[in-house]
Amino acid sequence: MRDDGTLDDQYGLGGSADRSDDTPSTVRSTGSEDPTPRRSLGTRLGGLANPLAARPGRTRLAVATGAVCCLGVLGFSQVGVGVPGGSPRPALSVDAEAADRATADAASRSMQRTPPTPEATTAAPSASPSAKPKPKPKAKPKPRRIVPVAGLDQAQMDNAKKIVQAGREMGVPRRGLVIAVATAMQESTLLNYASGVLPESQSYPHQAIGWDHDSVGLFQQRPSSGWGTVRELMDPEYATKAFLSALEEIPGWQDLPLTVAAQAVQVSAFPDAYAQHEWRAAQVVGAILA
Repeated sequence: MRDDGTLDDQYGLGGSADRSDDTPSTVRSTGSEDPTPRRSLGTRLGGLANPLAARPGRTRLAVATGAVCCLGVLGFSQVGVGVPGGSPRPALSVDAEAADRATADAASRSMQRTPPTPEATTAAPSASPSAKPKPKPKAKPKPRRIVPVAGLDQAQMDNAKKIVQAGREMGVPRRGLVIAVATAMQESTLLNYASGVLPESQSYPHQAIGWDHDSVGLFQQRPSSGWGTVRELMDPEYATKAFLSALEEIPGWQDLPLTVAAQAVQVSAFPDAYAQHEWRAAQVVGAILA
């Protein structure tokens, strides 16, 4: 109770606890008369009778207290469970986590990477103990070039070689090869002739042009006599086989003189001309068969 007979009510509006912070009082009791009219005793006692009545000061206090409690709960929930064996790690916000991930990605992209070399990416084939290396294919032997003999040039020697090869394919003995080469020496000097009378013959490979009727080739065989077509007779292999086939039809041709055997096939106007080439023909055939 105050000196003036007024009861001190801690729940009253006049108490210090009920003063609003935003309406502070600058007038203090100094013994002088308070200009503010004093509230009646009944009014103060009414506050005691209803302590749950809403009061401005208490409402603000409750709101502030609730806010503090909410902040405390929120802070506790964000602390989270700490790393085992260590201090708790503070929770990051969504923006902070995104920033951390972006930084990590940028760091990983900025790292220098050396591209793998072909040797590293290509696995070495495992060698099987049972695998055997494949044998290399043998190179085809090059045809042997025969040095010309008996005064022939290389073109003549090559044609003589074709005569010998064709005869060997037929199984003709050496004597028949000598007769064939000697006959070609007399008829064409071992050159593949075309005919000026047969323009067609000049469309095939040839080495000279003759004018003895329609005679063509190494043996000067005539298409009009039934030896073959112009195309066939311009082929040295065909012409040789045609000559040797006719020679083999002569009875005892192997025992006949060379000039007689050749004349029996060729029916030439100069039957004795073939004999002069016998020794040279034998030398050429020997060089080719060597």
